Amino acid sequence: MTDVENAVVSTNAADGRSDTVVGSPVGSGVRTGLFIGGEERFTPEVLRIADPGKPGVVVGEAASASPGDVSDAVAAARSAFPAWAALSAQERAGMMADAIAGIAEERDADAAILSQENGKIRFESWVDALVFEIRWDLALMLADQVDTGHTLPVVPGAIPVSTEVSYQPLGVVTVIVPFNWPIAILGAALPHALLAGNTAIVKPPPSAPLATTRVVQRVAAKLPPGVLNVVTGRDENMAALITDVDKVCFTGSVNGGKRIMQMASQTLTRVTLELGGNDAAVILDDAILDDTHLDRLYAAIYDTTGQICMNAKRVFVHRSRLDEVVEGLAARLEKAVIGYGLDEATTMGPLHQAAQKAFVEDIIQEAKDAGADVREYGTLPQGDLAGGNFLRPAIIVDPDPGLRVVTQEQFGPVIPILPFDSEDDAVRLANDTWGGLCGSVWTASPESATRVGSQLVCGYVWVNDHGATRLDLRAPFGGMKQSGIGREQGIEGIRAFQDTRAIATIDPTALAQMAH
Repeated sequence: MTDVENAVVSTNAADGRSDTVVGSPVGSGVRTGLFIGGEERFTPEVLRIADPGKPGVVVGEAASASPGDVSDAVAAARSAFPAWAALSAQERAGMMADAIAGIAEERDADAAILSQENGKIRFESWVDALVFEIRWDLALMLADQVDTGHTLPVVPGAIPVSTEVSYQPLGVVTVIVPFNWPIAILGAALPHALLAGNTAIVKPPPSAPLATTRVVQRVAAKLPPGVLNVVTGRDENMAALITDVDKVCFTGSVNGGKRIMQMASQTLTRVTLELGGNDAAVILDDAILDDTHLDRLYAAIYDTTGQICMNAKRVFVHRSRLDEVVEGLAARLEKAVIGYGLDEATTMGPLHQAAQKAFVEDIIQEAKDAGADVREYGTLPQGDLAGGNFLRPAIIVDPDPGLRVVTQEQFGPVIPILPFDSEDDAVRLANDTWGGLCGSVWTASPESATRVGSQLVCGYVWVNDHGATRLDLRAPFGGMKQSGIGREQGIEGIRAFQDTRAIATIDPTALAQMAH
């Protein structure tokens, strides 16, 4: 993901409306507060959240925490931890199930708000909130495994002890999510952290915090005070969320992850980092390229206007199939409707921020200047949308592999399509990158899928598909190389928020045998 992803959109404002309820109207938008120790809190300073599709329009206001507010959130979570950790996993799961009940009742409103602050189409925003609930429920299904340890038996003549290995929570956890799929991404870590016995502080993205804050506060209000807290605001006020907690779970840019890791090193705070990728889709010579598969490939590239960490960012195609892939994607791009996320006819919304639009425009222009075959599609909207962060989607056919559109994560609606001549070349090219989040292999042969897929240096591989909509939400997820550290989801995601404790008991008989 890009560095602009966590930029703060804010101004100074002080209106003193401390009695406003979360999500209530403020002008034409919404207003959200902090949620600390079971209580909502508003702040003199606010973040004014810009609409990426309508220049000059403010979607709403979010509270902007001071360093003192952040310290209060850490203290509240710290205070709630002993009692929460003392519960069994089954007891916590029961309380968490009650807390998530009814979350869908305001999903339509949450989706509309997210669409306006993020820019993506309403349906994607609705799915964003749905995935949070699905991930929460899947985490609760692991409750019976959370506290299950194991015994290391005596080894006669070598180890005269039996050792009980058990698991314990870490303490206070901070979960930091990005703008693109903030509610869904939160679901990959938050329920696992809570179920493992930790208390948590959620930091929504400063440029799109409103819908995420609404969702989390509704859940937090049903849990014991301090177990779940929400803090929004400027990044420069948030240091305690990294240095004063026991673990940070961060999804964002590579440079952002490096900064988190550097800050965390001061106190040896543990980290899980999901830092995006430069994912390769490898299309072999026997790939099935019917409408179903081409629809999947198109979605894998252009969903959320290309702003998904696990989207395909480079497509490598056997030279004999290159024209089919280009023509198939082009046919779909010709039908794309670029527009406002809440308009029913829209299939592709704006980029989230102007700086990201400028970056994507720059790498497309660089490709043009280098003589690459750049093909752009669609019509930019006019009227009150003129000047929004809209961009015509593009295909770049057989570009120089050294161009930034190939080497960097575009995080926008543009894709390089590069031919290869042999399977070995395809694997080499796919792995020749800084990241290793996801990848895909497209082939009619299960044997080829296994052979090629097992050689891709990444954390997750699809076969004949690619993208967030097909992610197995039970499976461990995370990257290799600079795509991150650690895993989320599944029992591996639970263990990421636990420590082991070993208790060894001497076996007198085994010890006596060793003495002889």
